[in-house]
Amino acid sequence: MEQTQDEHPKGGVASLSVEGVLVGHGRVPKHVQVREYVRGLVREAQPGTAAPSERELVHQFHVARMTVRQAMDSLVAEGLLERIPGRGTFVAHPRRTVGRMRSFTEEMGSRGMLAESQTLLARRETAGPGVARALEMTAGDPVIHWRRLRRADGHPMCVEDAYLNEVLLPGFLQSGMPTSLYEALADRGLRPTWAEDSITADVANADEGRLLEIPAGGPVMRHSRRALAVEKIVEVSRSVYRGDRFTMWVQLGRET
Repeated sequence: MEQTQDEHPKGGVASLSVEGVLVGHGRVPKHVQVREYVRGLVREAQPGTAAPSERELVHQFHVARMTVRQAMDSLVAEGLLERIPGRGTFVAHPRRTVGRMRSFTEEMGSRGMLAESQTLLARRETAGPGVARALEMTAGDPVIHWRRLRRADGHPMCVEDAYLNEVLLPGFLQSGMPTSLYEALADRGLRPTWAEDSITADVANADEGRLLEIPAGGPVMRHSRRALAVEKIVEVSRSVYRGDRFTMWVQLGRET
């Protein structure tokens, strides 16, 4: 692969291009191969440098535009690239973070509450399309599904479904379920360093209401997370919190 970086005249932004690259063969999905090639281009580039266009990548890699879009979306989600409407896709400025990611146990402890967990399910499953896409693996690949009822000071707080890439965690199910997932990941050098979260208001279904001890249709907060250790996706989780007992606190800062 030949990597070039060009300066546009008259104060324009720099750009990156890739020449003579073909997608290889094997079980690695094409969008992952494209993503890793582009990652190699942008890793050492200056923030604001224009990334290769989707059209250029489609031509160079001989893949569908949807495949290229999926690869670029992943890099945007990681924070390596950013899209600017009307201009294009560029190497992103480094992420600015405020505070440290905390596990449920740590979060409850910071609020003066004792966290407890009850395992409802822990087994090996095959990844469905949604989980596979979030973990950037192939549908049907093995994942670990760990479902827990989380309590604080003895009261039900949330139901959490965590999905883990079994390839990264050999022997995880056989070694006994840990008290804290993040501590177990830290022991393997995989403690999450940043995450993508989404939060929505909803109502509980019958099963969630039974576990959380609220009526079906009661208010809940749905929290989805994709957690990464540097650039490696280590966890995808979906949690349902009681709307009357949990408040989400978010620290914000401004760029300096």
